[in-house]
Amino acid sequence: MSYLISNVPHFKCWVRREFTCNHLNYHGEYLHALAFAVNTIPDRSLSFQVVFTGCDEKNNVHGGAMWARMPIQALVADIPVDEWAEPMEDHLCQPWDCESRHHSIIVMDRVSSSPWLCKIANEFYTARYMFTVDYTDSDIADDPAQHKQSHVLYLLDAGKWTGNIVALPNNRVRATSPALWVTGEGAPDFTPSQWTHSAESHESYLDPYTTFNNLYEDNSGESKGKKNNKKSSRKIKESK
Repeated sequence: MSYLISNVPHFKCWVRREFTCNHLNYHGEYLHALAFAVNTIPDRSLSFQVVFTGCDEKNNVHGGAMWARMPIQALVADIPVDEWAEPMEDHLCQPWDCESRHHSIIVMDRVSSSPWLCKIANEFYTARYMFTVDYTDSDIADDPAQHKQSHVLYLLDAGKWTGNIVALPNNRVRATSPALWVTGEGAPDFTPSQWTHSAESHESYLDPYTTFNNLYEDNSGESKGKKNNKKSSRKIKESK
């Protein structure tokens, strides 16, 4: 389990250059980079460690320079586009902030090959899945009704937003895989669960003989431990 920062499957991207200058200059300009790690800070969007490649510069000034905690809103996928993607508002790019510093990174192989459908601003767009961030060890992250994953994707055929990188929860995406299932239409009839499930909360765990009713229990219902205790008691009586 990682704390604060983790490696991610690295990906090429463009960084909106105003993010490297406190949003004072360079609006509409971009620097090429490689993103290779992610930060999770509660109540903020995902942010990334990037290293600039300098491949887009005539005079390579930025190649090898790094930037920590570059917000996801600054990144644009390195894919062919007719025009640069327009910036997205924070609540559209990542609808739910990071829930904890404790997190794991996973590439969900079974759903990674085909495009995903993403619901953003009440419209559906296709996207390419990259990896997922999951959170734990906070009141929000471990509440079954509040927990959210962050699926990191870049948008395809999304008009003015094509190429933007987003982080969406399960209730804003739909995975496709024509060979394994038929993609549904309409809103699933889901309600977030308010329940947690635990075996050891059952009252039967107050009885040690019920708790240890396992392969070592004989047909009489007495455990070996219980029979051994009886033998020990007889030996004590006989010695007296």
